[in-house]
Amino acid sequence: MTRDPFSVLPSREETQAKLDARARVANAVRPLDAFTLADRLEAQALSHAARPFLIDGDTALSFAQVNASANRYAHALATLGIKQGDAVALVMENRPEYFIVWFALNKLGAICGFINTHLSGQALIHALAATQARAVIAGDECLVNFSALDTGHIPLWRVADPLQQAPAEGLRLAALELSRLARQSAADNPPASLRAGLRAEDTALYICTSGTTGLPKAAKTSHMRWLNVGDIMQVTLSASENDVFYCFLPLYHGAGSMSLGSTALRCGAAIVIRRKFSVREFWRDVRKYRITVCQYIGEICRYLLNQPPSADDREHSLRKMMGAGLSAEVWQRFVARFGPMDIYEGWGSTESNCNIINVDNRVGSCGRIPFWDKTNVRMIAYDVDSDSPVRDEASGLCQQVGPDEVGEVIGFIIDSDETGGGRFEGYTSSEATAQKILRDVFTPGDAWWRSGDLLRYDEDGYCWFVDRIGDTFRWKSENVSTTEVAEALSGFDGLEALTIYGVQVPAHEGRCGMAAVVMQEGRDFDAAAFYRLASARLPKYAVPQFVRVRREADMTSTFKLKKVDLMREGYDPARFSDPLLVCDDKAATYVPYSPEALAQTGLPAFSD
Repeated sequence: MTRDPFSVLPSREETQAKLDARARVANAVRPLDAFTLADRLEAQALSHAARPFLIDGDTALSFAQVNASANRYAHALATLGIKQGDAVALVMENRPEYFIVWFALNKLGAICGFINTHLSGQALIHALAATQARAVIAGDECLVNFSALDTGHIPLWRVADPLQQAPAEGLRLAALELSRLARQSAADNPPASLRAGLRAEDTALYICTSGTTGLPKAAKTSHMRWLNVGDIMQVTLSASENDVFYCFLPLYHGAGSMSLGSTALRCGAAIVIRRKFSVREFWRDVRKYRITVCQYIGEICRYLLNQPPSADDREHSLRKMMGAGLSAEVWQRFVARFGPMDIYEGWGSTESNCNIINVDNRVGSCGRIPFWDKTNVRMIAYDVDSDSPVRDEASGLCQQVGPDEVGEVIGFIIDSDETGGGRFEGYTSSEATAQKILRDVFTPGDAWWRSGDLLRYDEDGYCWFVDRIGDTFRWKSENVSTTEVAEALSGFDGLEALTIYGVQVPAHEGRCGMAAVVMQEGRDFDAAAFYRLASARLPKYAVPQFVRVRREADMTSTFKLKKVDLMREGYDPARFSDPLLVCDDKAATYVPYSPEALAQTGLPAFSD
């Protein structure tokens, strides 16, 4: 499938044929089927009993062993009163026990709620409430998150961590050791009657969203949705039991737990688990375990490119990558350095009822819509100033955008017992669910899921990610996409991490652009070179007015600088100690912040 990025594009019919192959398996598991994630695991444990499934360091667990371990935990949880319909929160780093405990809950017909391992305090309390937790299972490595927390009536059960010293005495005594109880339990499959009446459309997981517009929301994920993702991606990747998948993204996010996890289980393939991404260990792991498939986010690829070149850069087994956020510039550099591979850049989200995927290796595109009548995806005009869709004054209906126009992606909601395609399963919060539904879009009474993402498509039907709504900001009467600015500046020499965002300006409309940069170890920030690059690649209104040089990266779990905190602190030097630079067009550089330097820009100080 690998093609030169400058070759002739495939026809619309060729692309559609690949998408049709995906569609043919997209409904393999139907809403009313009495088939669950547990049923697939048990079937694969028979079909691939001796094959490795979960690999952690030098330990490889076969499909049969993983199933047996999940059974032990299921029996243990049953003795603790967990039953069908109960929700249990899981707080654990990437390790085999994450999958095993999760599978065990699903074997009982219970729901597993994935919790971000970085949460503590009130944020953790909120997440437990969002996942409607009846109990909490925490790895020893995450018990510290609960050290100053009163979980009230919610019991806390711990799972021993072979890499972790014993937790603090108080925590250890307060939490029942579930892993010990599991070791003492039977290894046979729990009776299928424990899942009696459970249907594929019923919820298997609660996966918390990133909470970019507020506190995280728990997205419902049915057995059907999770299983069908694996069916679809197996066909997309032409993956088989001989593939080895690399899992280093946190499992509490949908990318690793759903896209990668479901696909590997469907194929009968192995998953190599790493607790946390390591730029230095990435290629060593690929070579050691003969990894063939990797789930990525764009930032990961840029971090790998930032490492010094090596003579063995192309000596590896990696042949397929699936993910999102890979810019055209990084994509081309990545393939040029590490060799040709199939890259499946896509667009979607944990809770989305539609998706787009690039099956053509079209550099920089997140997918193609060859024929709009074959998809439930549309793009509608969006007004950044009013922060709302554009509606026709006469009819009150929304307007579709044309080629090369920016619009918000929406998905037509389909609710049928015959297919899971187009369903919006929503959140545990009915209010949050309602906020994501847009009505009276093209006809009175219709209902569409709102993505909150701005995309555009070209004359050939290829789609290109522009920005998140709220990230795009308006400055000097122009819309500025933080994603496009970041992509233009991402090749800056010596850059480790970059975030572009708009900051409020006292007594001014709109927001002006600001960049937070982290340089590689041993590299200094060259202000004049940054100015030259920004001026050469960006229109004047999009050139960042301020640069904040950070000493180290304070990253989110998806490897991006924490934009919300940066936006809140703005360009007020009283709120942070990092060096702050101001754009000086006359000097063609960025200069250290001072009242005089700020006055040259015409922008007010925060004390004004």
